[in-house]
Amino acid sequence: MKENKHYIFYGTEAFASEIELFLSHIVQSNLKAESIGKRKTPICIWGFHGIGKTELVEAFAKEKGFQWSYIAPAQFEEMGDLLGMPKIVEDKTIFAAPEWVPRKEGPGILLIDDVNRADDRILRGIMQLLQNHELSSWKLPKGWHIILTANPDGGDYSVTPLDDAMLSRMMHITMRFDVKEWARWAEKAEVDPRGMNFVLTYPEIVNSGERSTPRSLVQFFQSIEQIEDLENEIGLVQILADSCLDKETAIAFISFVRDKLGRLPSPQNIIDSSDFGEEIKSPLWEMVNQSTLRIDLLSTLCTRLINYLLVNDFKPDEKQLSNIKSFMLLDFIPNDLRLGMAQDIMKGNDRLKNIMADPELSLLLLENM
Repeated sequence: MKENKHYIFYGTEAFASEIELFLSHIVQSNLKAESIGKRKTPICIWGFHGIGKTELVEAFAKEKGFQWSYIAPAQFEEMGDLLGMPKIVEDKTIFAAPEWVPRKEGPGILLIDDVNRADDRILRGIMQLLQNHELSSWKLPKGWHIILTANPDGGDYSVTPLDDAMLSRMMHITMRFDVKEWARWAEKAEVDPRGMNFVLTYPEIVNSGERSTPRSLVQFFQSIEQIEDLENEIGLVQILADSCLDKETAIAFISFVRDKLGRLPSPQNIIDSSDFGEEIKSPLWEMVNQSTLRIDLLSTLCTRLINYLLVNDFKPDEKQLSNIKSFMLLDFIPNDLRLGMAQDIMKGNDRLKNIMADPELSLLLLENM
């Protein structure tokens, strides 16, 4: 298990949203430094495999409208993959830069992925790039930023330790997985809803072993998208789960399916219900009213509903607004979950904030604060 090994990280442990703020700040700082002739500072994001470091940087670049270039130096076998290949022009030997080298002026991001899985010779070459944003054979255009990702030193990762000379050329931060931030990303990425329900119900499953990671879970959820009735195809589901997840995670998912926990109403079902009591309240109560109240399922549903509303910048009509209020007023929802939903709603659009104008809901929240 990961917690029993001595992993070495660098920088503050931060969630994805905090890393995005960090990236935004350093990018702006670097642009200012570049404008007055100072050196820019690369950023290295550390973290376990499969938690979304690469996806975070790519999404950041896309959101900012930056150009994008990607390399995985572990695939480089010789310095020519980094420096380029020599050619003779007018009796002089020059280097033709590799195809991945950006040519156009930025803003842009060059991602050096899994940098410490590269051979030591390649790392020594990258050092000059980190220092000067150029090598002897080519130079990054103006407005380009270097971001790196790395797995932790120590433990059982097959990595090349970075010495102090290289570490000191970068600013560092360590990515920490947060299930609610992942769920919001998953809602935006249209991950299978049953998969989102599973992860939110059993968040301890994520990174519980060597093979069960956010990345491998998404691979698995993608593989079951076309299976409409998971219970009816449980044999195939078991094979698919075993192919990419730890045994314990696969067993947990099969139990999740057999207990019919994946059949929680979807956010769209809740919002568009024509008869909230009959279609939502009664079946939900039947599902969560077990020997002990299944607060984990209610928490999952609250998170999914809020994510759906915020990610899609949802503007409900009067009927939909009434359904959302009815859900928040369900007498079996613990008030801490209700309060958390209210706090998230206040971050949404003005139409969502109208929910909090409901006198009954406002009074209920005030009485239990």
